[in-house]
Amino acid sequence: MSEQRSGWSTSDEQTARDWARAAQRGDARAFERLAGLLRPRLYRWALLRTLDPDDAEDVVQTALLRMHRALPAYRGGARVGTWVYTLVRSAAIDLFRGRSRRQSRQERFARDQPAAAAEAPAAEPELLALVRAALTGLPPRQRIVFDMADLQDYAPAEIAELLGMNPNTVRVHLLRARRTVRQRLLQAHPSLLEDR
Repeated sequence: MSEQRSGWSTSDEQTARDWARAAQRGDARAFERLAGLLRPRLYRWALLRTLDPDDAEDVVQTALLRMHRALPAYRGGARVGTWVYTLVRSAAIDLFRGRSRRQSRQERFARDQPAAAAEAPAAEPELLALVRAALTGLPPRQRIVFDMADLQDYAPAEIAELLGMNPNTVRVHLLRARRTVRQRLLQAHPSLLEDR
């Protein structure tokens, strides 16, 4: 299908390139215009991949964020339409990959839950309160990284991309958060060491 028949004309492509270059020079209004021009196209592609309007909207938001972050590196070698399509495709894949991981984790938890509840039903609320208290005391970056990695099952590379951080920095924050949470749990509940 030609660009013309798909609703994307040569002049749209040129306009998108012009706004992308202006946005690279720091023109925030140009980025808003570029996003506005691309949004219907991004949404259509996202809806075709996800088959769900809410998921499509999530994919569009992620693709626009990634486009904004990647804009300084865009050199105009590929058509803008091609470039943003790869961003939508990647965002949709990540959405389903993350959902699959979380679903698998929830299934494992549900499968193991009866055994854990039978072992120590009274200690569970207390332990949960301890974990929450330990998380509350973490610095914001460590808390976010810990939550994304250990509670939502995101990989460090995904967290780095989503938060705009260096992957090594994410790993350092995660290591420090885990160490702090463990120390606080053991200080508040030394009997946890008996299971080790």
